[in-house]
Amino acid sequence: MATHEDEHGLTGSGEYEGTGGEIGVRPDVNLLENYLNDVHQGKLRIPQFQRPFVWRPDQMLDLFDSIERGYPIGSLLLWETDLELESLDHVGGLRVPSAPSQVTGYVLDGHQRISTLYSCLYLSEGQNLVQDDKTPPWLWQVYRVLNQRDSRANRYVHWKKAEPPPAHYLPVSSVRRTLDFLSYARNLAKSHDGREYDLLIEEAERVAQRIKSYKISVVTLVGGSLAQAVEVFSRVNSKGQAMSPDQMVSALTYKGDGQESLANRIDTILERIASEGFGEISSKTAFQAVLAVAGEEEVTGARWDVLARKVEGKVSQAVEDTDQALALAVAFLRDRVEVPIARLIPYNNQLMLLALFFHLCPEPSDGQREGLIRWFWITSWSGWFAGMNSTTSRQAIQDMRTFATGDKGLRDFAGGQGMFDFTDQRPRPFPDRFDLRSARVRAYLLWELREFPVRYAVDGVEYPAIDAIRQLDSAAFRRISNKAGLANGPHPANRVVLAAAPGIPAKDYMLLSLDRACAEGILGISRDAYDLLQAGRHEGFIDMRAAELTRLEQRFISSIAEAKESTHPGGAEIDTE
Repeated sequence: MATHEDEHGLTGSGEYEGTGGEIGVRPDVNLLENYLNDVHQGKLRIPQFQRPFVWRPDQMLDLFDSIERGYPIGSLLLWETDLELESLDHVGGLRVPSAPSQVTGYVLDGHQRISTLYSCLYLSEGQNLVQDDKTPPWLWQVYRVLNQRDSRANRYVHWKKAEPPPAHYLPVSSVRRTLDFLSYARNLAKSHDGREYDLLIEEAERVAQRIKSYKISVVTLVGGSLAQAVEVFSRVNSKGQAMSPDQMVSALTYKGDGQESLANRIDTILERIASEGFGEISSKTAFQAVLAVAGEEEVTGARWDVLARKVEGKVSQAVEDTDQALALAVAFLRDRVEVPIARLIPYNNQLMLLALFFHLCPEPSDGQREGLIRWFWITSWSGWFAGMNSTTSRQAIQDMRTFATGDKGLRDFAGGQGMFDFTDQRPRPFPDRFDLRSARVRAYLLWELREFPVRYAVDGVEYPAIDAIRQLDSAAFRRISNKAGLANGPHPANRVVLAAAPGIPAKDYMLLSLDRACAEGILGISRDAYDLLQAGRHEGFIDMRAAELTRLEQRFISSIAEAKESTHPGGAEIDTE
């Protein structure tokens, strides 16, 4: 029979031609309620290798709004197979029964949507939720605001307060079962009556009917191997979260023998690092470190099915080795380079390469340590990793291997090659715009925290600047002047790391804190610059502080590298890989 191939690699006969035979493809359109019921009975499972729940609250609310309006929410991708895959014992915030003898399928694409809908619609009062610090209980409590005039706005909300929501807030958990809906109607009658009550109930009934009658398109893969199923998934455009490289290889190498998946083992490493105060490292960075430690040089843009077959027998040991190497790399960054938190590392590839180095050379010489410190700062300033591709990534891994295992001259840093050849690596200019996505801005912030680590409250009590960042995140980088129309308002010189002070207006607190800073000689703010700020000459203050910061940072750059930096400010390029 003649067939044609579409953009997803599916053939007109409904089969995908994989390397291990054919896998069947069955499209369908059915009631969403039926699939949620299968989840509730434990028949439709979430494979263990799936990413955790990561949707934001607004994504959850948009999903319900789309369903009520009858908009498409994307297809589900399921897999019917005789293989027994390890699966999650919970979906979203709710536990599900153990897998019965007859599993109807596994969710390959649609985990976030299924988790949102199942947990919010099947949640009952007093039900115990799965304990997870990252997902607060209110996340699963979604309400439809009745009698909202603006029909264009999203009428779904979360309720985060301790007291009960207003009576006209319809809990979506009450629309599935008739008894729950009647209970809501009785409570509504206590605060509304007559025509108003009738209108609210009619609207609530329409909402319930639209949710219960919503149909969703589903593509079910039938048979085949896990590699084929994941390959199909990787080609299908989806509204949900894309499968990350670590999830892809995790799926393709997962054996279902009771051991943790690769992705879960990586998450364990990241949780340990975060718990030690260094903050969150991206799972992609850790995964690339695992690949590099396993001996791979292609860690970006690889074909994950090919890569999975290559590293399949080496993953377990590589994860253990990477855990130890990352611990050494983080300690080096924190103690020797003075990088206090992961968020301020200019390039993720720097951490990946440092993990590779400490795997190959856990006890470096003093010369190697000094070489790594110099390498870190110069590659941060110069943008060496900007626009990293597979070719430059492979070269960087080779360079780091050579530096970690090479001859004595290179080990003692009496020369360099590749990214260790600093001859032409010129520091980029001082940035003219504050943007935390810019590697050059983060390099500047690392220097500033190193140069001025202490802050003073208005009462004279000192505190570490990094504590403000850990507590407030990006809100710790506070604007000094909020005056409208400043040409240089976005400049980093108009930002300062400060903790908030309760009970003091922001403007007064800023001036008092900066006055204390000038008295203590910190923050790169001279008395002349501060006088300009007090006099209301905000642009003059920012220009003067910018010049002072540029001069001080340049002095530090000169102590690391011989190359001179331009004194002209430059744009804060968004170049963090």
